[in-house]
Amino acid sequence: MSVFLLVVALVVFAVVMVAMGFTVVQQAETMVIERLGRYHRTLDSGINVIIPLIDQPRRIHWRFTTEINGQIIHRKSTSSKIDLREQLYDFPRQNVITRDNVATEINAMIYFQITDPRRAVYEIADLPGAIEKLTQTSLRNVVGEMDLDELLSSRDKVNTALRQILDTASDKWGVKVNRVEIQDINPPPEIRHAMEKQMRAERDKRAAVLTAEAAKQSAILEAEGMREAQIARATGEQKARIMAAEAEAQARVRVAQAEAEAIRLISDSLGGPAANPAAYLIGVRYVDALKSMGDGSAEKIVYLPYEAAGLMASVGGLRELIAGPGAGAPDPRAAAPRAAPPHLRVPIAAVPEPKPGS
Repeated sequence: MSVFLLVVALVVFAVVMVAMGFTVVQQAETMVIERLGRYHRTLDSGINVIIPLIDQPRRIHWRFTTEINGQIIHRKSTSSKIDLREQLYDFPRQNVITRDNVATEINAMIYFQITDPRRAVYEIADLPGAIEKLTQTSLRNVVGEMDLDELLSSRDKVNTALRQILDTASDKWGVKVNRVEIQDINPPPEIRHAMEKQMRAERDKRAAVLTAEAAKQSAILEAEGMREAQIARATGEQKARIMAAEAEAQARVRVAQAEAEAIRLISDSLGGPAANPAAYLIGVRYVDALKSMGDGSAEKIVYLPYEAAGLMASVGGLRELIAGPGAGAPDPRAAAPRAAPPHLRVPIAAVPEPKPGS
């Protein structure tokens, strides 16, 4: 009976050993195997065979995040499996001081990935804690070299500086830092109020500047429009005057040509080149003028024909002959008195001079 129990025990022990010798590693995970306390090999994903009781997986400190009742809780424990996927660490808020001595709270996140499991196990004792503390101290150093305004407007600069520092420091741990993100920057309440006032003043200033620039641009455009309108108007008037002058000149040329053609026709009709068409034209104009003398606008005007001019001259000469010399004041414009004709001269008797005492 004892032999049977011994055989059964040996069989169970063998089965347990065989079962312990087969190790299943999931995709994107790995295990570091130590043989008799020394590093032996790193297991790949899938089924791996190890020697039980001789080969043992090395455990590593790891950080796990769980959500309970809507709250995110971070806890640390040890695990024999190493996750090779990209990990996200969301660190709690921390107080930092800027270069202009403003205390503010910053919440940062870091994305990293284990590239060498052996160094991640043997080069650092607490990898998650080391990454967290390194991120906090590096963040304080970077923020301490910047003003608050620069910090608020240059998050990418902070992210890039942190990533370079963390990537360089964590390279010996077999860790690759891919990204660092600043989530929130919370200055003190009094600083936020002052910043809001400053931003409001800047907005009012920009609005006033934009309004002034708009008014200036509007005035410039209006002046340019008026100038262009005046130029266009002056150009149009000049063109109109030129066209009117050209039209008047052409009309005069046409009238002159028509008159020349009429004179030529009259000359031809009167007997050729030897005829005098000017006398004919003057006669025609004279007759037309006599026809218009009876209009209502000429009732108070007496018109005399051209032949009456000689008659009026004769009447004037007779008046001077009848009046004789000395009649009226002499005309200073006259060069000399006009002598009477010999047949009209009358002799004047001599008058004796008066004697003295008479």
